[in-house]
Amino acid sequence: MNASLALDYVKRRWRAAAQASRFGEVDALRGVAIVMMVVYHFVYDLYFFGITDMVFTNPFWFYFQRVTASTFILLVGLSLAISYQRSIRHRPPGPWLWWRYVQRGARIFGWGLVISLATYLALGPQLFIRFGILHFIGTSVALAYPFLRFRWLNVVLGVLLTIGGKILQRYTFDLPWLVWLGFEPAGHVYVDYFPMIPWFGAVLFGIAAGNLLFRQGERNYTFPDLSRWKPVGLLEAMGRRSLPIYLLHQPALFAILIPILWLLGLL
Repeated sequence: MNASLALDYVKRRWRAAAQASRFGEVDALRGVAIVMMVVYHFVYDLYFFGITDMVFTNPFWFYFQRVTASTFILLVGLSLAISYQRSIRHRPPGPWLWWRYVQRGARIFGWGLVISLATYLALGPQLFIRFGILHFIGTSVALAYPFLRFRWLNVVLGVLLTIGGKILQRYTFDLPWLVWLGFEPAGHVYVDYFPMIPWFGAVLFGIAAGNLLFRQGERNYTFPDLSRWKPVGLLEAMGRRSLPIYLLHQPALFAILIPILWLLGLL
């Protein structure tokens, strides 16, 4: 076996082992959230092109978007809990593990900065994404380490953050450097905004659920293997590739919509 074949063999074994260690129901649920995200952004793009404003006039879409985002964020916390439980099985937690989460969060936050730049060029300085879902997830991953071993404390803290977010929404603040926390200025306009208060509370709820349902990084309940059913297998595959799908789905939607709307004479 030459070096290239040996390397390919190792890569295939590594991928197989990584996939076997994943929980299909978690990936599938994330895949459902991805489908919901694409559907919501498709409806929003119809508004962007002036076709319909139902994304804002029909209350259904407000709740649809909230359920989609909440599912994503809960799964962020749940996945963090699973990875933490697995990491400490053979090695005590310490700075090495904290640094791993900081690095992971920084990578995701970096993609958020790419989105900020792209939306600044496309939408201008008023509407560009300052602290959207990727900025939030990256920051949450980097800050989550002190909370990863708790269950019920995270539930309490999550409730407090949720209540705190509701209170903050009643006021405006001339503190532009704290927008990422939830201190919104008057007339704040945004297309994607997930402040730490209250949304980090959803991450803590997810961590609590992960520590309850996946103690020691293993499933603590029985669940049938549905991955052989093609729709579920497709959702699982999408769930394992959520970041690239998130980054590419809007350009793909634009590439589909623009020629169709142009042919229909709607552009």
